Amino acid sequence: MSDSSTTVINNTAQPAAAAKPKAIAKSDKHIWGIFIALCIISVIELYSASSREVSSSSLGVIGPIVRHLFMLAMGVGITWFLSRRHYSDFALFTIVFSVLSAAAMIYVMFYGNYVNGARRSFSLLGIGIFPAEMVKISAVLLVALIMTLNQDPHGIGITRKGMIWATGVLVFFSALLIEQGLTNTLLLFGITISMMIIGGVKWKHLGGMFLFVGVCAMAFIGYLWVTEVRGSGIPADATQDVETVESGTKASSRLDTWVARLSRHSADSVPKWEIEPVGMDRQEILSYMAQANGGIHGVGPGNSREASRLPLAFSDYIYAIVIEELGLIGGLVVLTLYLWLLARAAGIASRCVITYPALIVMGMAVMIVIQALFHIGIVTGFFPVSGQPLPLISKGGTSIFVTCIAFGIMLSVSRTASRHGFKRQDISDEKASLPEQLRDENKMQLN
Repeated sequence: MSDSSTTVINNTAQPAAAAKPKAIAKSDKHIWGIFIALCIISVIELYSASSREVSSSSLGVIGPIVRHLFMLAMGVGITWFLSRRHYSDFALFTIVFSVLSAAAMIYVMFYGNYVNGARRSFSLLGIGIFPAEMVKISAVLLVALIMTLNQDPHGIGITRKGMIWATGVLVFFSALLIEQGLTNTLLLFGITISMMIIGGVKWKHLGGMFLFVGVCAMAFIGYLWVTEVRGSGIPADATQDVETVESGTKASSRLDTWVARLSRHSADSVPKWEIEPVGMDRQEILSYMAQANGGIHGVGPGNSREASRLPLAFSDYIYAIVIEELGLIGGLVVLTLYLWLLARAAGIASRCVITYPALIVMGMAVMIVIQALFHIGIVTGFFPVSGQPLPLISKGGTSIFVTCIAFGIMLSVSRTASRHGFKRQDISDEKASLPEQLRDENKMQLN
């Protein structure tokens, strides 16, 4: 992959034989609409969900929302800037951003700040940077680039060499993520597998990848078990009390935490409504109470009862506040927005003439939607409790910026990638302007 990637970088960084064509379509209005709607919902709900932070803010009541508006404004700028680029620019961006993400992740593994029992972040210009969010989008972009450079010349899918490189990327980034938490690693795995299935990867290749990844996972779990890593005595629970979360101390081993979460999720001896919201169960039960309080129509924006008690209402449990204030109807609207984004991206990808834009637009959409479904599934009790932000709605600088990068890439593809039904001259000009390695015609199973 390194030789091919170098060729792509050189060809995209230097003037090509033909200049890049201008935009051949307007940015997709549906994607812009979904982006704006999520931003509006984020501002409204985060204002309610941040009540616990008001006392610690020098700006008082408006402090948390001012910070969030600043992050959203920067995110909107990132989205707009990337939407004006040609999609072929993202080949070089992928390499650079992936190197930076991996370097940041390695730094955090040794020198990062403890958040929720593991080293997860570092500060840059007063902003907390969480490299795990960067790693996810880096892996998606790298897999898309590898799949593009290794298309099977005899049919749909990628070559054996491409599959080996894609598996290597998955294992490498999973190794960086696993110590921080199992959820992010499973997310990365789910997103990558989804991209490969959509891209038509052969089932025997997928089976081989599953086997190899499974062996690596078992080896890592065995390593944790043999070394008997134990922490400082803080209970290895799924949520931890807010005092533990805010203290920045290290919790018990990640293996203990994973086992505890799965055990608690599978235990059904006591109905949820009979469990007191204290200790390990505090956040989970309070989130259920918030959702029950919302009912069908909700209590209205700003009227949340549980936001002041739910420790991570502004991030890991913001969907509970959405349902409490906007009701079941509002919760379904938010879910529909994410599913609508996936459907819109699939529509664009299915019509793309070239493989690369089809893969990156689907990769970005799948990344956002799977993470949103994980968050919703955790908050509603379908999945074991874990920390996962709701894309673009939860508080968080890195999460917002990464989601905005994904939206910018999707908008760029909708604006600059030729699609079936466009003028033949536009399609010819696009192919002529691209490096030879990016000219393969789209043969994905979406067609």
